Amino acid sequence: MHRFYAPDFSSDAVVDLPEDEAQHLARVLRLRAGAEIAIFDGRGREALARVVSVTSRRVGVEAIGPRTAAPEARVAITLAQALLKSDKMDRVIRDAVMLGVVAIRPFVSRRTDVPMSAVRKGGRQDRWDRTVIASVKQCGRAVVPPVYPTQDFGELLRSAAGTRLMFVEPGAARAVADMTTVEGQRTSTATIFIGPEGGWDAQEITAAETAGVTLLTFGARVLRADAAAAAVVPVLRYIWRDL
Repeated sequence: MHRFYAPDFSSDAVVDLPEDEAQHLARVLRLRAGAEIAIFDGRGREALARVVSVTSRRVGVEAIGPRTAAPEARVAITLAQALLKSDKMDRVIRDAVMLGVVAIRPFVSRRTDVPMSAVRKGGRQDRWDRTVIASVKQCGRAVVPPVYPTQDFGELLRSAAGTRLMFVEPGAARAVADMTTVEGQRTSTATIFIGPEGGWDAQEITAAETAGVTLLTFGARVLRADAAAAAVVPVLRYIWRDL
């Protein structure tokens, strides 16, 4: 069944889908009035719905019954990801949402190759938000994780909450350990830091150590910056028995 994001839906009123969702329903899927769909509000509610009207500009839908969305994970993982070039960041966000993260926090580090000006002027935030919606629709979640405004690494390090894990290259620091060291931990909130394509700067690693962040590696292998989150999050879910 096709699913659509309807942030304002209620159980007793016809509501209009957002413009992007309306265009997808009418122009791409070519659904018509009477079609049954699923709608979700981005905050955990989902419902069966019926398309009431389709025009060139608007699509009206009404909820007709409850529907169960995919359950949210027990451990609320926030992905802190260094900015990446081109569409690599889009893929990271898409996969992270499918893997159940509750938020994505992009940041700029010393070796980040993407200038902040490109983020402000290039429409990246809007594209990231659309990527999140598409991924939520695909994976069955009813919660839309936010992609927060891009921060400086130092600022993000000071504000990160819960269990904080920073993934570094093997041998990058004396205190580095592998992922098995977090097995048996009991946590409800975690932030994982993934560095840029050029790797972490030594001062950033030192700052993280000083702030009490746990430094980890993914075994003896060095992962690509755009692949690390997709590898790390499922392993943490397994270790924490949160699949």
